[in-house]
Amino acid sequence: MNETTTTFDGLQSIGYGIATIGPGIGIGMLVGKTVEGMARQPEMAGQLRTTMFLGIAFVEALALIGLVAGFLF
Repeated sequence: MNETTTTFDGLQSIGYGIATIGPGIGIGMLVGKTVEGMARQPEMAGQLRTTMFLGIAFVEALALIGLVAGFLF
């Protein structure tokens, strides 16, 4: 293995780490706003929870796409 390949592999790991910052912040904001909405209107808790889980799934997909892209390229 040459030095360039080793350096490139290290940069891929750093790139994936940076790419997970966005989805992490997004999930934190999503959960926080959902809890705030549940506190304001407890009767909507079930619907808000369902919507929150769908949002988490979509945001988490971004992180997984970044992980797969790191392995492919």
